[in-house]
Amino acid sequence: MTATRNNPILLSIMTDRRHILVDADACPVKEEIYKVALRHSVPVAIVSNSYMRLPEHPLIERVIVSDGFDAADDHIAETAHDKSVVITADILLAERCLKAGARVLSHDGRPFTEDSIGAAIATRAIMADLRGGGNQVGHNPPYSKTDRSRFLSTLDEVLVRLTRG
Repeated sequence: MTATRNNPILLSIMTDRRHILVDADACPVKEEIYKVALRHSVPVAIVSNSYMRLPEHPLIERVIVSDGFDAADDHIAETAHDKSVVITADILLAERCLKAGARVLSHDGRPFTEDSIGAAIATRAIMADLRGGGNQVGHNPPYSKTDRSRFLSTLDEVLVRLTRG
């Protein structure tokens, strides 16, 4: 990330203004994020371990971190604050960002909250134990139009609420 005064992402982070941080690896809603963010004039940081093609726009920034374990998660968690919206499917990253005061959404538009994160972590642990024991457990259902619609609506609502304070 380059430190310039003309960088809207850096300026938003440094001045605690609204911005969106995206855990970009395997994120199925990047196009939807751009659409909503540009409508609200909110900067977006796409954080990943490798190069990704992004639309050329001053509000959309590519942040490439090292390929170290959890490097993208660490960057997002360290950057998040109370005006951040974090998009991730990673439950442990969601917990870290909630502790920083950020709003956190899953790819299907369901918010992670202080009330829901404990149950999500417990479910994750149970599923890991089942898989570790050799049990075959179900996979996530395919991403649907309903998921996409819910995501668009929820992201829009969160950005409106952040604007109003």
